[in-house]
Amino acid sequence: MTDITKLQNGSDIRGIASEGVPGEEVDLTRERAGQITGAFCYWLSKKVQKNPVMLNICVGMDPRISGPELKEGVLEAISLWGAHGSDAGIATTPAMFMSTVLPYFEFDGAVMITASHLPYNRNGFKFFTAEGGLEKEDIAEILRLASRYNFIGGVYDRDGANVMPMYAAYLRQMITQGLADVPGYLKGMHIVVDAGNGAAGFFASEVLEKLGADISGSLYLEPDGTFPNHPANPEDKDAMAEICKAVRDSGADLGIIFDADGDRSAAVAPGGRPLARNEIVALAAALAADDYPGGTVVTDSVTSDELHDFLEKKLGLKHFRYRRGYRNVIGKAKELKEQGENAFLAIETSGHAAYSDNYFLDDGAFLAVQIVVNAARLKRDGKEITELIKGLKSPAESEEFRLRIKAEDFRKYGQGVLEDFEKWAEYSKKFEVVKPNYEGVRVNYRLDGKCGWFLLRMSLHDPVMPLNIESDEEGGVEKALAEIREFMKGYKEIEL
Repeated sequence: MTDITKLQNGSDIRGIASEGVPGEEVDLTRERAGQITGAFCYWLSKKVQKNPVMLNICVGMDPRISGPELKEGVLEAISLWGAHGSDAGIATTPAMFMSTVLPYFEFDGAVMITASHLPYNRNGFKFFTAEGGLEKEDIAEILRLASRYNFIGGVYDRDGANVMPMYAAYLRQMITQGLADVPGYLKGMHIVVDAGNGAAGFFASEVLEKLGADISGSLYLEPDGTFPNHPANPEDKDAMAEICKAVRDSGADLGIIFDADGDRSAAVAPGGRPLARNEIVALAAALAADDYPGGTVVTDSVTSDELHDFLEKKLGLKHFRYRRGYRNVIGKAKELKEQGENAFLAIETSGHAAYSDNYFLDDGAFLAVQIVVNAARLKRDGKEITELIKGLKSPAESEEFRLRIKAEDFRKYGQGVLEDFEKWAEYSKKFEVVKPNYEGVRVNYRLDGKCGWFLLRMSLHDPVMPLNIESDEEGGVEKALAEIREFMKGYKEIEL
């Protein structure tokens, strides 16, 4: 079985928890859940300066089929340490963080059992304190401790925690405050929600419908850990196409789509226009731009030049293009804010959006609430949510290619390729290397009158080099790709 320390995935823990996929051996079991949670209890007791028997820890999970068994291990380990564990049942990741700060609950720590958008056979853990999600250094320490900890299962007290009803009430309160002068709140709004059979279906029934919205036409609100209809992932093309069709067919005013654990969302405008990737970044910034004039938006590395121009020239904000990885983006925004910069939003094109006035928590429902409130206000004035991103241009072409590295030490090999790639671009008169740049090598190009950019970088965890290319005219991507293919001919360990 895989070394337990190898289960780290940045600031998360992820592994294979269910059989059923050929060639994928289970490496995340109930016993390992106990080992990891026991190490978390030890870490948490030091963090909050409490004896383990005084700790209160909340545990939630998304609907994956392996969740109940892993939860058994988690709750047993909490009990073995003498701490008190409360079972929140099926919950969203943001709700687990909120359980550490909401009045009445204020748990010392929280454990979320989820693998986000990954397939049904995967699972994992996210950990929280009132300061936020744990950093990758914390996870490394917990797994190091877990590797030395022998877990012996046992009994535990079954104590429930009504976190999700309280969290839903918190979201409803935000909407009623935002629409305090609008009679009937969401009455007259038709909003389609696609929860992808994940944990966020409550947003339709317990938030929107209770405030008067029509949620007919909504998709896959019931939790199902096999995710039988489409991946619970706003970035999945089939998933986005399905909710766009649902909005179009039902004539809805708005669509909202979530990932499996509810920490990401995207939107759909009337008529079925998707608001994802650059559009969701622009919309999230526009929603709060008036409250943070001249403020800073931190994004991942693959955002378009058109988005940069919209943020800076149209909204009057500052755009800090950083690195992929939601924790990287959030961490940089926090750092800038601590340095005195007015950083108010950290957001990835994947849909992870974290506002400074929401603990810098990446919460898909929080973003959805802001969209819903503004959509309702705009509808009253005869306008649509797209009014907020009017003027945002899109590239004519946008493609991502994934180049596999066959070398055993793929990180070293990939880093060498990047160093050579930068030199190659610097020496070419066709290219301009973009600086400052915080991930990989980003290059502006002009080829036969076609302009655009490309970015070559290392994957955060896999032996892959993602290559993003955009062009302001049709045909530009292929021209840039031809130049890059010529460069790559000398690297036998790169699979084009």
